[in-house]
Amino acid sequence: MLEPSTPVQFVKGIGPRLAEVLAAKGIATVDDLLHYLPFRYEDRLNPRSVAELRAGEMATVIAEVRNSGLFRTRRMPIFQLTVGQGPTKLKCLWFNAPYLQDRFQPGQMLALYGKVEEDRDGNLQIIQPQFEVLGDINEEGGADEAEKKAAASLEIGRIVPIYESTGQGKLTPRWFRRTIRFALENLSPDLPDPIPAAVRAHLSLVSPREALFQVHWPDAGESFTDLQSSRTPAHIRLIFDELFFIELGLELKRREQKAQTGISFQLTPGVREAIKKILPFHPTAAQKRVLKEIATDMQMSCPMRRLLQGDVGSGKTIVAFQAAIIAIENGYQVALMAPTEILAQQHYFSARQILERAGYRIVLLTGSLEQDRKRDIRRHIAEGNAQLIIGTHALIQDRVEFKNLGLVVVDEQHRFGVMQRLKLMKKTDDDAKTAEPDVLVMTATPIPRTLALTLYGDLDLSVLDELPPGRTPVVTRCVQDERAPEVWDFVGKQIAAGHQAYVVYPVIEEDEENELKAARQMHRELREKIFPSLHVGLLHGRLDAEEKEHVMREFQRGKIEILVATTVIEVGVDVPNATVMVIEHADRFGLAQLHQLRGRIGRGAAKSYCVLMRGSKVSEEGERRLDAMVRSNDGFQIAELDLELRGPGEFFGTKQAGIPSFRVANIIRDRQLLEAAKREAAFVISGPNAEVSKDEIDRALREMRSRWALSYGLVEVG
Repeated sequence: MLEPSTPVQFVKGIGPRLAEVLAAKGIATVDDLLHYLPFRYEDRLNPRSVAELRAGEMATVIAEVRNSGLFRTRRMPIFQLTVGQGPTKLKCLWFNAPYLQDRFQPGQMLALYGKVEEDRDGNLQIIQPQFEVLGDINEEGGADEAEKKAAASLEIGRIVPIYESTGQGKLTPRWFRRTIRFALENLSPDLPDPIPAAVRAHLSLVSPREALFQVHWPDAGESFTDLQSSRTPAHIRLIFDELFFIELGLELKRREQKAQTGISFQLTPGVREAIKKILPFHPTAAQKRVLKEIATDMQMSCPMRRLLQGDVGSGKTIVAFQAAIIAIENGYQVALMAPTEILAQQHYFSARQILERAGYRIVLLTGSLEQDRKRDIRRHIAEGNAQLIIGTHALIQDRVEFKNLGLVVVDEQHRFGVMQRLKLMKKTDDDAKTAEPDVLVMTATPIPRTLALTLYGDLDLSVLDELPPGRTPVVTRCVQDERAPEVWDFVGKQIAAGHQAYVVYPVIEEDEENELKAARQMHRELREKIFPSLHVGLLHGRLDAEEKEHVMREFQRGKIEILVATTVIEVGVDVPNATVMVIEHADRFGLAQLHQLRGRIGRGAAKSYCVLMRGSKVSEEGERRLDAMVRSNDGFQIAELDLELRGPGEFFGTKQAGIPSFRVANIIRDRQLLEAAKREAAFVISGPNAEVSKDEIDRALREMRSRWALSYGLVEVG
């Protein structure tokens, strides 16, 4: 008998060579093979007679081989087979298939499945049909025996699972059907169920063994609609399995964090006064609410683990600075880690403007600094002279030690690996220190609640859902490339009115293959031909830090009126006077990226405009992205659509984000099951009680730890 943990090479018909091919698809064990689910199903029930066939339908037919032959065309050989029932005949064609010419003999009974079409003469035919040889008409039992074989067939007379092939010749959908069927029939009957009985009862879950069998080989009476939408009882059981053990782990982490020793920061009248002193404007109601949530967490004896989520321009940075003051006024250091140097520099400029005048000591540590300067900054950090340390990945290098780190702020968390956040949290030179620093994670990428439940399930959530006063929604228009002269005329009028503009390109240099306009070449054209009397700047990722800083400062001061840039400005550049953004080849950008870019404008009181330039050939998905940008300024609506278009793995980049790699579940489609899994996980962890025994909890936790390490690829966050 096969066990779920049996290496897949020991399944009959696989062996070491095919096991290597399967491993590339994530199939290493029998359990992996059985969770390689059909991506769709075909209804091959109720075989039709040849006389009943109609053009345009998918049909199963059982018929007798009459004759066959191979004929060649200029392009390829074509194998033709004629089958029949009584006087009626059906033609079947396979392209480039000379290997079939010795496969069929007159009198054989075949089961065939495919799309029925009409040839030029109006006769019915099936091109490239699936087929199965059922026997010979002259054998004992004849047609009756063929009917019996058809009833036992894996290919016809049933709902048939269709699997994605591997691209390797032998590993076809038919191969997967037969191999998975063998594995199911030889699977150990003693499959333990790691989900507690009470949870199974709450959701009426079928057993694991039944779920696996039914999802691959559904009964004839199963709803075809439920099968295609993964909503059969079998699918629901397998989906819930994955989500439940993710949520069980996250619930356990939340409880472990509550039990850790943190820093209980004091919120004295003096601290409150220091916070008020640095505010550059009257805070919004949302900012007040979020700061209160953060301050409450920071006063607790367990470490804060909070996600601060807000759309572009909602004021996350000022809230983070207020939290930093609480820590600094209590005698602790604060580290703010950003994913790019340009964003770290922007935070550094903002911090100096807002905090330095109040006497706080701020330093910037990035990889591009000279070695002597880095050494001096590291010394100030280790001695505790630097109170707010802003930087990139340089902050987590081994040579960087903090005197007494009290708060870690991570900006644009999805651009860091989970381990990087953990590494920064553990940095201090006090070996005796046991208190964990508080952690505030920020993101300007709106994360749908569904995704946040798995991506940041160990964090409490704060949302800035209100823009500061004076911010007006950006007017967004999509125009064809040929209207570029009108667009440049509009940009010129905005500049004449005293405003500034961005012009964004997808690439820095021209590329003959993709024919995209590029930032460097268009910067030259805009400066020399279109706007010769204006100051046109250029900003892209290949400039060194000093050049970037100079360009940014000149644009912020109004010395540069039009800034030509790549997506390097997606985050970090804050110029309230900029009222126009032109994005060329807008259909080449991701939806979240377009929204982030648009967030660079509309930061002042003046009405702002985003112009999406597009070519004549735009994909259907590209059209949906552009349409969403025109219709909505709401980052959460846009994020929902982006998640649907790209899926959770692509939404952030699975490896960077730490999103679990699901085999069955889809957190976009399975939102309700995710909520149920979260609820049931909390119920189980709260036991033991009358419904859940200690043995059941221990069994579930063992399964969870095994899955987190082997399947989900997640790590401890802290």
